Formats: sequence, C-alpha cells, structure tokens
Amino acid sequence: MALQLQLRTVTGLRGRADRIAKAAFRGLSFYTRVLENCEDEARFDETFRWPVASNIDGNEILEIQVFNYSKVFTNRLIGTFRMVLQKVVEEGHVEVMDTLIDDNNSAIQTSISIEIRYQALDGTVGTWNDKEFLETPSVHSEGDGRYPLETDSLLSGHRQSTDGSVGKSNQQSTERSFRSRGKEKTKEHKAGKGVFSAMKLGKARPTKDDHRKQDEPAVLEAEDLDRKVMRLGGGLDPDTISLASVTAVTTNVSNKRSKPDIKMEPSAGRPMDYQISITVIEARQLVGLNMDPVVCVEVGEEKKYTSMKESTNCPYYNEYFVFDFHVPPDVMFDKIIKLSVIHSKNLLRSGTLVGSFKMDVGTVYTQPEHQFYHKWAILSDPEDLTAGLKGYLKCDIAVVGKGDNIKTPHKANETEEDDIEGNLLLPDGVPPERQWARFYIKIYRAEGLPRMNTSIMANVKKALIGENKDLVDPYVQVAFAGQKGKTSVQKSSYEPLWNEQIIFTEMFPPLCKRIKIQIRDSDKVNDVAIGTHFIDLRKISNEGDKGYLPTFGPAWVNMYGSTRNYTLMDEHQELNEGLGEGVSFRARLLMSLAVEILDTSNPEINSSTEVQVEQTTPVADNCTGKMEEFFLFGAFLEATMIDRKIGDKPINFEVTIGNYGNQIDGMTKPVLRRKKEGGDGDEEESELLHNSSEDEVDEDGEMVSVSSSQPMKPLVTDRNYFHLPYFEKKPCIYIKSWWQDQRRRLYNANIMDKIADKLEEGLNDVQEMIKTEKPHPERRLRGVLEELSSGCLRFVTLADKDQHHSSRTRLDRERLKSCMRELENMGQQATTLRSQVKKNTMKDKLKQVQNFLQKLRFLADEPQHTIPDIFVWMMSNNKRIAYARVPSKDILYSIVDEEMGKDCAKVKTVFLKLPGKRGFGPAGWTVQAKMEIYLWLGLNKQRKDFLSGLPCGFEEKKTTRGQNLPSFPPISLLYTKKQVFQLRAHMYQARSLFAADSSGLSDPFARVFFTSQSQCTEVLNETLCPTWDQLLVFDNVELYGEAHEMRDDPPIIVIEIYDQDTVGKADFMGRTFAKPVVKMSDEQYCPPRFPPQLEYYQIYRGNSTAGDLLAAFELLQIGSGGKSDLPPIDGPTDVDRGPILPVPLGIRPVLSKYRVEILFWGLRDLKRVNLAQVDRPRVDIECAGKGVQSALIQNYKKNPNFSTLVKWFEVDLPENELLHPPLNIRVVDCRAFGRYTLVGSHTVSSLRKFIYRPPDKKAQHWNMTGEIIVNMEPEVPIKKMETMVKLEANSDAVVKVDVSEEEKEKKKKKKKGGGGGGGEEIEEEEPDESMLDWWSKYFASIETMKEQLRQQEAAAAEAEEKEEMEIADGFKGQAKNKEKFKTPKDDKKKKQQSAPELPEKKNKQKIDELKVYNKELETEFDNFEDWLHTFNLLRGKIGDNDDNATEEERIVGRFKGSMCVYKVPLPDDITKEAGYDPTFGMFQGIPSNDPINVLVRVYIVRATDLHPADINGKADPYIAIKLGKTDIKDKENYISKQLNPVFGKSFDIEATFPMESMLTVAVYDWDLVGTDDLIGETKIDLENRYYSKHRATCGVSQTYSIHGYNIWRDPMKPSQILSKLCKEGKVDGPHFGPGGRVKVANRVYTGPTEIEDENGQKKQTDEHLALTVLRHWEDVPRAGCKLVPEHVETRPLLNPDKPGIEQGRLEMWVDMFPMDMPAPGPAIDISPRKPKKYELRVIVWNTDEVILEDDDYFTGEKSSDIFVRGWLKGQQEDKQDTDVHYHSLTGEGNFNWRYIFPFDYLMAEEKIVISKKESMFSWDETEYKIPARLTLQVWDADHFSADDFLGAIELDLNRFPRGAKTSKQCSLEMVTNEAELPMVSIFKQKRVKGWWPFVARDENDELEITGKVEAELHLLTAEEAEKSPAGLARNEPDPLEKPNRPDTSFIWFLNPLKSIKYLICTRYKWLIIKIVLALLLLIMVALFLYSMPGYMVKKLLGA
Repeated sequence: MALQLQLRTVTGLRGRADRIAKAAFRGLSFYTRVLENCEDEARFDETFRWPVASNIDGNEILEIQVFNYSKVFTNRLIGTFRMVLQKVVEEGHVEVMDTLIDDNNSAIQTSISIEIRYQALDGTVGTWNDKEFLETPSVHSEGDGRYPLETDSLLSGHRQSTDGSVGKSNQQSTERSFRSRGKEKTKEHKAGKGVFSAMKLGKARPTKDDHRKQDEPAVLEAEDLDRKVMRLGGGLDPDTISLASVTAVTTNVSNKRSKPDIKMEPSAGRPMDYQISITVIEARQLVGLNMDPVVCVEVGEEKKYTSMKESTNCPYYNEYFVFDFHVPPDVMFDKIIKLSVIHSKNLLRSGTLVGSFKMDVGTVYTQPEHQFYHKWAILSDPEDLTAGLKGYLKCDIAVVGKGDNIKTPHKANETEEDDIEGNLLLPDGVPPERQWARFYIKIYRAEGLPRMNTSIMANVKKALIGENKDLVDPYVQVAFAGQKGKTSVQKSSYEPLWNEQIIFTEMFPPLCKRIKIQIRDSDKVNDVAIGTHFIDLRKISNEGDKGYLPTFGPAWVNMYGSTRNYTLMDEHQELNEGLGEGVSFRARLLMSLAVEILDTSNPEINSSTEVQVEQTTPVADNCTGKMEEFFLFGAFLEATMIDRKIGDKPINFEVTIGNYGNQIDGMTKPVLRRKKEGGDGDEEESELLHNSSEDEVDEDGEMVSVSSSQPMKPLVTDRNYFHLPYFEKKPCIYIKSWWQDQRRRLYNANIMDKIADKLEEGLNDVQEMIKTEKPHPERRLRGVLEELSSGCLRFVTLADKDQHHSSRTRLDRERLKSCMRELENMGQQATTLRSQVKKNTMKDKLKQVQNFLQKLRFLADEPQHTIPDIFVWMMSNNKRIAYARVPSKDILYSIVDEEMGKDCAKVKTVFLKLPGKRGFGPAGWTVQAKMEIYLWLGLNKQRKDFLSGLPCGFEEKKTTRGQNLPSFPPISLLYTKKQVFQLRAHMYQARSLFAADSSGLSDPFARVFFTSQSQCTEVLNETLCPTWDQLLVFDNVELYGEAHEMRDDPPIIVIEIYDQDTVGKADFMGRTFAKPVVKMSDEQYCPPRFPPQLEYYQIYRGNSTAGDLLAAFELLQIGSGGKSDLPPIDGPTDVDRGPILPVPLGIRPVLSKYRVEILFWGLRDLKRVNLAQVDRPRVDIECAGKGVQSALIQNYKKNPNFSTLVKWFEVDLPENELLHPPLNIRVVDCRAFGRYTLVGSHTVSSLRKFIYRPPDKKAQHWNMTGEIIVNMEPEVPIKKMETMVKLEANSDAVVKVDVSEEEKEKKKKKKKGGGGGGGEEIEEEEPDESMLDWWSKYFASIETMKEQLRQQEAAAAEAEEKEEMEIADGFKGQAKNKEKFKTPKDDKKKKQQSAPELPEKKNKQKIDELKVYNKELETEFDNFEDWLHTFNLLRGKIGDNDDNATEEERIVGRFKGSMCVYKVPLPDDITKEAGYDPTFGMFQGIPSNDPINVLVRVYIVRATDLHPADINGKADPYIAIKLGKTDIKDKENYISKQLNPVFGKSFDIEATFPMESMLTVAVYDWDLVGTDDLIGETKIDLENRYYSKHRATCGVSQTYSIHGYNIWRDPMKPSQILSKLCKEGKVDGPHFGPGGRVKVANRVYTGPTEIEDENGQKKQTDEHLALTVLRHWEDVPRAGCKLVPEHVETRPLLNPDKPGIEQGRLEMWVDMFPMDMPAPGPAIDISPRKPKKYELRVIVWNTDEVILEDDDYFTGEKSSDIFVRGWLKGQQEDKQDTDVHYHSLTGEGNFNWRYIFPFDYLMAEEKIVISKKESMFSWDETEYKIPARLTLQVWDADHFSADDFLGAIELDLNRFPRGAKTSKQCSLEMVTNEAELPMVSIFKQKRVKGWWPFVARDENDELEITGKVEAELHLLTAEEAEKSPAGLARNEPDPLEKPNRPDTSFIWFLNPLKSIKYLICTRYKWLIIKIVLALLLLIMVALFLYSMPGYMVKKLLGA
C-alpha cells in the first residue's frame, strides 16, 4: 500500500538560480535534491513514496511546491501545485502536466510534469508497468493452444518480476525509462487497455473462437487440454506453479523473512590431499645448435629434472613425475606449474634456459577429467620478448584431489600426435598465438589499517620523545604468475599513500587465474600480512568477440581477516593470508589494473620480464564515486541457542560496517569526509565518535551511531543452550557511515542473484519431483525456464537505464555490456529450451539449465567492491566470541524491488559461528547462537521506511531528549501485539544417521527448538534409523506481530539430532530446519493443508549431509476459546511407552502387510572384535520393529556360509515406498556363557530395489508366440571414424577427430601386421596366421576401443551441435565462436580422408578381438550383484575431520545375501510354476553354498602410470598375488626402472570358495636393500563373479577355434554351456536344425557350421551356432542376461596410505574353472613380445652445398673439412663418423662410407628397445623404449679446437620424406613441410636412396639449409644380415670403393706447390696480373721521378 509520485520536470522558470522542490501528503513532506544553476527547465526526475496504512480517500490532496534555493537566506517560493487524488484512487495511475499557481492562487507560466501511482490495500487496482508488456516478445508457440500473454506476470504476487506482489506495498522502479510524453500517449492507452482486459482472463471464460487459431487442429493433446482446463478454469498455468516444495523452508511465502543457510562450515581453508602427476614425453623443434636438453618440472617450490639427452633438438624422455601436496584448495590452485627446457646443465653449472611454459594448477583442475593428455606446451623465453617460440614440449599433466578418479585415456601405444598445432597445451578458447602483455597494477592508497604493534613500545616512545605515531608500516605485495612485486614501505601510517605501479610482463591470455594483492606490515623480525585480496582475471575480462582485456578500477577493495586487536601470536593469522573466511574488516585499498598487449616488433621495448615498480600519477578523490552518508539499521528479534559455555556472563551484540561501529578495536580514525548539513567545505572529522550507548547528539542535532545492544544475562533453555530474554522488547542498533556511492554495482549483482536464486529453487523443485516421482516435473521445468527468461529480460530493461555518472570505471561499463548480452542471450535460449522440454528430453535439458545457474552465479559476483560487509559479533565480557558475516549487497535498499538485497528489510535467521580454524570440525558445528535479525542499509536520505519490513504491531522506543527531534531511529521496539500458538512436531523417523559410537551405531534422540523453547524425543538405542513416532507439543508459544504475517511467514524450527552417551555430554549428529504449516484460529482444520504430510528434511553436519528426517510440523493459533478449539490429539496412547504421544492417525503413513524374505549366504573377511577372533557369528535382520535371525555359523574358520539359506518375516510397511523404513543388518558373535558381541552393522536405507514387482502380463504374451529369426551374419566391423564424420560447416565433431594419413597407415599396420609385417607391402598381404599372437589381438582390440570412444565423443558432439543449433536458432553468435579456431583446411583434409577408407574394410576384421574395458569389470556388470548382494559391515565412529576414519577403515567384514520384499499374499503364477520349492520362496534356482574347489587363473597384461617409488622418479615393479593362504611374489622377474611395465604373465592358483574368495593383486617396487614398497593393489571378489548369472568364470570369445592364437579357453564347449544355461533358465532349447539354424525359446539363430582344424581339414560343428546364441544371450526372453565376453579389464591400483588417489592402473583378467569339471587346457601365452633384431645399413655417398666454416690461414679463402656423424639410438651410444673430406671449397664431400646399426625393434609399438645401465652405480640394466629415429649430422673437423656442428637431419624410420633424386631437388621443404610430402617407412621399403637436407637455425631462429647429403638406407633382419654380411666403413666384406676426391683436398703442407699452383691458377689469377701491372706502373713513375732532376739539369745546362 503506497502512494508514489515521480516528479519529472518543472519548465518555464525565469532567470538562473538553484531550484528545489518539496512534496507533501498527509503531513509527511520530502525535499528533492538541489539543482544548481538552472535556467528555464529543472529536471528533477525523483521518486517519492508514502507508505499508507489506510486507503486514500478520493478528496485528499497532494501538494508540490517549487522554490529558489538559497544557502544563506530562506528559500523563496516560486509556485505551488495541488491535486485532488480522486482520479488517482479510481485509476491507480495518472500522468499530469499542469501549471503552478502563486501565493494569490493565480496561474503562472511555470508548468510541472508528474506521474502518480497508487496501490490500494486489497490490491483492487493493478498497477502494471505497460512498458514491460510492450517489450515482452509474444510467447506464442504454434499448436500449443496458449495465450500470447502467458508470462503470468498478470498473476500478481506469483513472481518477483511483477511489480506489485501481494501483501507488499507496490514499489515502482524509480529510474524506469518512462515514455516521452506526447507522441506516445495513444500507444500507452492501447497497451493499458490490453493489459486490463488480459487481467480478466483468469476469471471470465473467453469466447470460443478467441483462443482457437485458424490453423490449429481441433484435437488437442491430452496434456495441452489439461493445461487449458486449468488455464481457463481460473487456475494458474501448471508450468509456473511450484509443484513440489523441497523442504518447507525453501518455499518462501511472504516477504518478511529470508531463507537461512543450512551449511555451517566454511570449507575453504581446510587442507586436502592433492597429487600432481606430470609426464614429460618429448620435445620438438628446440631452438639452438647441437644442444643437450634437460627438462625441469617445477610445481610451487618443488623442482624435479629429467635426464639429459645429448646433442639433439628433439629429445625423447617419457619420464613421469609426481608431486604430493597437503594444502587447502586455494593454495593448491594458485601454485604455478613451470616447465622449462635447459641446455647443457651439469653438476658444475646450471645451464642456460632455452624456453619455459607456466600455468597454474587451477587451470589444469578446471579441464575435463582434471587433466591435459598428450598436449604440446609452447616454450617461450621470458628474457627475450621479441623472440618467437623456442620449441614444443609434449606432456601429460593431471591434478588429482582426494576422491577424484581420473580416467586415463587408454594408452596402447603412443600414436604420435604429430599435429602439434592441433594439440597445444592450452585450455579451450585460448588462441594458440599468445602475445606478451604488460600488466599494470596501480596501488594508490589504503585506509582503515589496524594497529600492528604493541602499544607498550609506542607509549615508551611517546614518553621519551613526545611523538605519537601510527603503529603500522605498510607496503603492498602483488603476486602473479609465480612472480612477486612490492611497493615501497610507508612508515607509521594508518592511511598510507603510495601512488606506485607494479608492472608484470606475462603472456596473454595468462594461464594463471588469480592475482594476489596483499597489504603487509614491514617489521624488522618478520613481515606479516595485514589483509589479502585475490583478483580473478576471469571476472575482470571477457574473451568473447565483443570482449575486453582485463581492467579494474580505480576502485576500493576491502580486505578481511582476523580481528583487529593486535596480539603477538595471532591465532587467526591465516585469515589475513586469504585462507578461510575473514572475520573482521582489516583495511581497504584503492587500486587499479590495466593490461597492454606489447608490440614486440617495436625496437624500443624493454624485453625483460622482471617485475618493475615505478611511480604513477595519483587519482582524483572523487574518481571512485561521490561520498554519501549511509545508514545501517538492525533490530535483534531473538537470540536463542546460545552455547552454554558462554551462557553465564552477560552478552551483547555488536554490528560493524568497515571500522564504523567497532568500539573495541576500531582504533584508527576514518578519513572518510562528509558534508555537514550547513557548510559546504570538507571538514574532517577528527575522530571516530566513541559512542556510549546513551545517544549523544553532536552540535548539529545529528544522531550518533549506537552499534551494540545492552549486555544482558542469558536464561537457560535446556542442558545445552541458553537464550536472551528479548520478549516484547527488541533492542536495535544503527550506524551512520560514509562510503563512495557505487550502489549500482551491487544493484546489478542483486538482480542477477535473485534470478539465480529463483532458478536454483525451481531446479531443486524439479529434482525433488523426479526423486519422489511426482507427476509432470517437465511442466515445472518449463515454468522455471519461463521465469528465467522473463527475469533475464527484466534485467536488461533495468540495467539499461544505468545512469552515466563520472565514477563508473571501464570495468563497470564493459561488465554491464557483457552481462546484458549474456542475460539477453540466456533469456532467448531459455525460451527456446522451454519449447523443447518434453518428458523424454527432461534430463539433458536439466543439465543445460544447471549450466545457466553456474553462469548466473559467476556473472553476479562483482569484482569491484564498494561497501564492506557487515559483521555481527556476539561479545561476552568485551571479548569477541562468535560472528556472522552479512554481505552488504544482501541488505542494501533500493526503490526498485529487483535491485533490493535479498535480506534487506527482512527478518533473517543467522547462526553465529566461531572464527577461523576454531570453526572447523565438530567445534564449529555446534551453533554458537541463533539470531533472528532484521537489517536495513541504504542512503541516509532514503531512510524513511527502514522499519517497513519488521513484523507489525510495535511502538518505537526513542531516547528521551529535550529538543523535539523528529526522526531519531528507535533504540528498541516494544511489541504490543502478540499471538499465542501451539506447535505440534510430529517426529516420525530418521534414516542414514551418523555413526557416533564405537560400535558403528548411535543412540539418537532429536531436540526440537522453536523460539525460546525446546523439547526432546525419546532416546532409541543402537540404531542409525530411529523410528521415534512421537508427537511433541509446545504449548503457549508467544509470537510477536500481526496474525496474518505469522500465517505466511512463521519463524523456523531447528531440529538437532544427538547421540546419547551414558557419561558426558550428548554428541551432536546433525541439524536441519523446517517451517511449520500454520493454522489461524479462524481457519478450518481440513484438507488440502491439514493434516500436514510427512516430509523428508535433509540433515546436515557441517558441510556434509548426514541423513534425513521424516517429520511434519504444524503451528496452530490458540484463539479466544483457548485450547478447546484445537483439533484433538487422539493418537492411540501406547501403554508401554508411558506418557509419549505417538504421531496421530491422519499424519502417520498408511500401512499394509508385507513379507520380507532374506537370503543368508555367508559372511566374509570378519575382523577381530576386541582382539578376539569371530568364531560363531549370526546375522540379525530388523525392519520396522520386526525381524529374523539367521542360523548360527558353527565354525567361521572352517565354513563361513550359513546352513539355512532362506528365512522370512512379516511386517507392516507404509504403502508409499518413499516412506519405507530402512532395514538393519547386524552381525553378532555368540561367545561362551550366552554373551553376544556386536561385530558390525549395515543399514539398507532404501528397500526399493529389493521390492518384487510381478512381471507385466501383457509383456509376456508377445514373447511367447511366433518365431523371431535372428540372422547372424559375421558382424559388421565398427566403422572407423573417418566415414562417420558428417561434414557440416558448423559441426564440432569434425574438429575432434583429426586422423592424419600417417595414422591410418599405422592402423592398417597394427590391425594386420601386429607381430610382424615381413618385407612385403602390407596392404595386399593378409596377415599370416602363424605371425599372429595374443598381442595382435590385444592391440587390434585397443584400436577398436579407442575408435568407439572417439565415436561416442563425436556422436555426443554431434548431438550437442544439434542442440546448439536449435537453441541458437535466432542468433549466430555461438556459431561464430565455434568457428573461430577452425581452419577450412581441416575440413578439406577430412573430406579427402573419408573416401579411401571404405574398400579395405573387408580385410580388417581378420584378427579376432577381445573386449578391452577401461574400468573394472564390476562397474560394467553392476558389481555382479544380480542375485547375490554384498553388504559392508561397519563399525566404529565416523571420523570428524576428513582425514581420518574413511568408510574403508570402518569396514569390519561383509555379509553376502539378498532380500525380497512383496505384499502378502504372493501372486499365484510364481508358486504354481514347475519346480517351485517353497523353502526357497522367491529365491528359486539358487546354487548350493557348500565349499567348492576352483582353479583360478590370473592373467596380468601390464601396468600403466605407476606412482614412482624410488628417488630417481622410477620404480622397479613386480607382481604379488594373494588368495587365501596362497601368496605368490614374482620378485625375481621385476622390471627395472619402468613406470609402464609390460608383465605378460599368468598365474594358476587353487582355491576353495567360500573361505578363499578375495583375490588381491598388488604391484610392489623391488629394492636392493630394505623391504619392498607397495605401489598399489586391487582386490577382486571372485565368489560373486563365480556365482553370477553373467558367467564371469571364463569370458566368451568372439569366435570358436580349436587351434592358433585364438584357441577356445573354456573346458566346456559353447554347445555345452548353452544347454546348461537353457536348463537352468527353464528355457526351451537349444534345437539345432539343418542349414545352420538353432532355436532357443522362440528365437532362431543362423550362422556358419564348419570349422578347420590345424591341418586345414573342415569338419561339421554346432559350436559356432551355439556361440552366436551365447553372444546374444541377453535377447533371450526371461532368462537372458549379458554374458561376460573375452576381455581385459583395467583396474585402478590403490595404496591404503594414500586413500582415494589412484597409484596407477593394472590391465588383467581372471579365469575360474571348477575342479570337479574336466581340466582346462594350458594357459594362453601372453608373454611380452620379444623385440625383433634388425640391422640398418646406412651408406653416406656424398654431401653437397655444405656451408664453409673455416678461413684459410694463408689465403683467407672459405673451406670446410667435412665429416658426417650418424646414430640411431638415444644418447649417441652407437654414433659412427665417416672419415674427413678435407678442405672442401665448394661444400661438396665424397665419402662412400657405410655405418652399420644393429637394433632390437618392437613392430607393434614402433619402438627400439635398448637395455643399458642408467649410471655406473646402477645394479642392473634398464630397458628403454625409444622411437626409431636415425640422426645424421654434418660437422667441420678442426685439429686444435672442438669440431664445429654445421647441421643435422633426423629421420623417423617409420615416417620420413622420400629422398630427392638429385641434389638440386633437395630443399628445405622436406623438413618444414612434412605434412604435404609423401612419407615412406624403411620397414616397408627396406631400401631407400636419395638426397636429404641438413638444417640448422640461424641467429634469428629461422631454419636454414646448411648442406645436403646423399645417403642410402638398407634395412635387414638379423638373419638376412648374417647371410649377406657387409663391412663397416669401406671394409670387407662387400667393400665400397674409395671416394674420388680432388687433389686440393690434400692439405697444403703435404703438397705446398700443388696447392699454390691451384690457388694461383684459380682464385687469384687476375688479382696477380693486376698487381704486376700496378707494380710496373709504380716502377716507371719512380724511375721517372728519380731520373728527372739530373735530366733537367742536363737540359738546362745544355750539357
């Protein structure tokens, strides 16, 4: 109820003056702000609001006066405007433009323009904001029979986007963009009319043709009809109704209360286990000549190094490093991973850095699966920004937290990902070309710093010198990307000024997410942090097309940390380091950040990346906004549940905002200036007004803050808690503070937060509906989406009118733009999604909507702070005890509803918690105090209705004061109205509670708190699922406020569950909240609201869930008639339970009779109890008070199985399955003298999976009639990927599957060649049967598995594409983004590839395959619990902190059995079935559980990614197997220094089930001295596998053969297995017919019927047919289930010392054969393939164009003394050099020199195997596998100095470019452009000859040709090499002729004359001639000069 006036403009004013206006109504007047220097028009644009308590009468008057404002004299009146409100009352909304009148009531030419809105008490007149309707796109989907205005904004009060919500005064948005007057009037009328007619739709039924569109079919779907009926029947659209309330708390009916937060404990600061594993595989294209690279891997402070590889630019390492950490997540994710390549590091010198790469751990953790796999890191040199990239490093990086399981992509063999550019180590969306950028972090000043020194020293100083200094010496330290920079120290200053900037140079976009900014106190001993702030770069930048570089400020950031009082040892120091939630304001810092991308081509640029610090210009004072006075008001309505430890002293509460209100340790004076009302100068306030609680008034009659309540002594509530007696008198606090006005930031965040809250609540509803199987969750989801889209559009309209004031930073503007874009986008997507939500698409859509939620939360987090958070501290004895922190934005007031904080002017329940570390663990879970607190924060000038949200019916108590000062805030509220209620808590049961006793059970009771009363249920002993069935009645509950408010918004009820202990205090087990259903005295107690339904409430313990409570709560008002009016409590009173009232009939569930049958099979692995072994155990089953006991096991050691298998009991259970009580299984040990000891227990919390549901009769029929022919052609092979790819322009799938040509070659090779390919071209050759072995099969299968994975990915991507396309229908934004990093070239490549694949499909399926599971077999087959279930028995307390007592440690054994629940009586069809044995009940056909002997055959294939166990980062693994008493340790066959060992072994063990059924396979690390360490182990329950219907004893192969590598392993042939299965499953068959047919049940299968034996003879057989049926057994009706195929499973290895973190994986499988059957054949040989011996002969014939390196001493000419070096194996172990071709002047060299390289090669893995000792100290040789790469280098030989390296080429023997025919054709392309060139493999070609280029890098890092070599490669197998031997160099046998080298090559001092002749004749001929001529000339001139004088004399004298 309110009258709202918008005063827009006053026009036609005269002269120039300052104007002000005043508006008055009902005696309450408001002033506008002063408009300075106005001429003819004054634009006020201000909104005033008068809350009205009674309806406005039509003849009341509103008056507006306009004045000329004067600072000195009184204001002069210009004119007045008065308006009678009759029209306003009728219409609710009027716009007026009229003239003013002067004092004489005559009109003047000045006119005024206003708009008035009014909403009456009963909401009779709706005030719609028409603008919204005009802008809402018409939501009109065809054929959906819906209204254009389906945005139910009509149904006011139903959602926040409507302006007037019921029961709340209608607040209109102030700055709403009103239409410009005049031209749009007409438009507005229409809109208005439309809206009002729309409003009536709810009631009046529209005419028929009104809603039937012409093209709409007459028949509507049922769902639509049903919606229509609801629609037209005056109801709401079902889509927008919340159909499910999650718990009563989350549905928040009215507006007076806000939701409490259930989770108590901040999880941030607690340390966790992390493991970072990094595999450095290889480096490529390293820049530099002939280097010896080492890779250094650094995580945080820890460094590890790989081994050094000599003289290579592409070293291959394949080394694995693991770093273990135990730190809080924040610390972990900020650590930097740095990979650097160092050249020639050795013991003496540290080596030179080639290039490095940095990324923070957080970036890796946010990747899918928390890892980068096989990606190339780009190396760059931080010292030299201008240089380009320095090479690539290929690695895997994974970050595992506790409980994360990492799916390692399956490694069969490293398929060389040669496409480096496509696999860069960068997160998605980061461009591969990263540039260098400068990050400028400017630090201006700080204020409000705390004291950081003891005052004793200060006092001494003051006494001696008389100086009084601030006790802190602050500086700022900024850390980013592993570097730190710091400002100067400002000595003794609480308000330091720095004006400095810190500059970081880093690649952009950086791979480090956060910048850490810390104010520190400089101290002689040690510097400590004062406060820390993190800036998340993702929040201050946007990478989209319209994005912006990171930018920030200038803005203040608030820092929080420990309390401000200084102590030497601050226990909460960690909080100041930014770990955990700060508990007090520490300081605020003014800073800004900017990023500039460097133009590295610019020569002036400073190329160092060192951090620089320089001065910067200060910013203007007002740049962060205008200083405004803010007013914070709080009222404490209730303080209960105060911990009893602090209950004996008086308690008070203090509220602080920044340092305002902080009385104990605020200390420092605020510099914040404020304008005094009178003057305009800035007068500094000299000190924080120390406020005593009697409000003093300063000289202007200003009020002073009161920030804490009066101390009060608490009263006892019960044993654990106290409460403060705030009955009718509620204390208040108020604080004035001054902050820069940046509310807009918070407003925008609030709007988004509200949209997100609403969305979250809706999603919770939807999930709850799915969980409880309520009908139509998809409707609710549609409603949620509709709310979301209207919310988003609303944001866009509200944020759009953001006023442009000067203090908006660039980030404000950019963020606003991007938020508007995102939300607009989201709104449209939501609308699209809404139309796609159907029953079947529900799940996927739900996921998408959850992504929206995350995005909204991310966007709403505002990086630039404004007003600091509010802290509420509970103080006892002036000590701070417990606190609550309230974000200022949550209680910030705005005139616009959506912008208001969600808790502003609402009563909020807050739980106070202990600060810092004390709040961890159980101590932090007990509530310190529960408070009902009301807070309001806003501008002081807006504070008129700060009390509006309080429960009504109070009087304000103000301080008594002589002067008549009107607007003092009250210091307390006195409630005059109170209502009396009775609360009934129906506590039915709880389940899955926390185990609090050492027995693994608890003795739970519940304590219910409501206001200041509490009651307990009875204690039930030894159970985790108590059914209390108890009604607790709270009489005379007094609640203050109006009755109607109570109905909508009762206070919350807190329920705590405790464990009763005989001694000591009860242990806390969990807590939950509820809201009661309220009945006022004038309402009927009848449906639908009463009696209330039982609901499940989630119980929390700290942050984790700890069970559910099933209960109902009702709050009944006691009217004038007293309690007699309440519904009677007429429960059956149990005589034996005494005075306890049970839950009454209408509320307790309806029960029916069920029978529970239990199958008792046996007990396993029981541990000792109190050091005694369990000898005679028994199992007790209990459910809902009834139960049954198993037979006693007489001797657990001899036979742990039960003699009687099936027993049953009958019990009354609720009809509603969701309410079924849990079933308890308890194992007791019967000792002598009738004593029993509890061994362990298990609770089956949900019986649903054990309920028997009779099969559908209808479904049975079709099964049994007619034959279904299943034609089994040989199966089509899995399509290889390339043929699948759909080439759409926008298809993402294309990018993911880039299979290069080479890979295909390789696949062909693997599929066929497997073990060996022989010399012939493989394509044409069928694989030779004898060449194939088990490994061929294995590798082929792995290829298939990868292919399937790839296909799934592609299919998923495809589906996603489609979805995206549908959603992004209207806008192309997304499509663009996807295209961004994709080159068209890719597409072409794919198209070319997809064609040639088809023809060779035929011969691919030659190798039989098995199934490779990349997980345990159990996960694939549902743990083999098809009829036998395993229940873990638990014992012992659950540990409190995460570190100890995990679930595993509490397991004391396992119970095997099952249960079946069904309604009595059982349907006939079961009991009447043939062979029904009544003793077995529902468990027919169960095998006997007598002991049985079994041969267990364990095959271990290999292990991958083992955790290194030795110091050198390696391990020496071997296998150990334990089963019962058998313990095999294969110690002598350990594999040296290998983390991916191939074991290839099988072990046979004889075992007796059930005694020996748990198989443990462990991998140990062999150590020469000391004991061997366990790396990891895996456990397999063989018994479940053995008895499973899936037949996991021996996997069924794909084909049946009786010889060769694929021989049938099972002693039973397929036909025998089939007939056995048919007999057991009571299936008719198998009937083998002629022509290859077999009939089983009603299926007929066809298939081949003959088989070849070893000699190639064909025989008739039925086995193939039988096998076909077995492989499709799941299709057989009734009895069918999937049989386990022949397989290899991958099991994670775990180490008990490092729980939850994988230590590697093991590939293996197990076969089991009963001993009473014929013995199986010998085990398959899976021993690892031996590498094949080869010899590679390389003849270096000639070189050409080798660069000339030497200058001749005498002649200065260029020449080179060339020799060629070559090697094949890793570290040049086998390097060979040619002789030297001396003095080559043209770069030509002739050698005719042969190298011979013998090597061992694994064809399947394409690796050379070398064994060598790692160092001189190694005990044994280590086997390495390295790629087959031949390196040839050309060198210049020097006699006296080291030889000079000129160039090299590396040829991968599997894929290298074909040599050029001539030297001329040989070019650089052959190295740089490998992708385009034809590649050859020496293993196929055998002999290759040609020219190849030598390359090296010049000074600018460009590749250049440094020579060419003509070589011939010839590959022979060892046998061939023996037959045709050849000599090394030019030796016998098969010698090469001597090279024909020109004479000059003999060095000059051997043959000086010759070389001189050569020199003279060739080079210097002309030079010599010229010199001779010149000499002649000279001689002539000299002679001339010499003889001239004499001659002259002669002539002169005439002699």
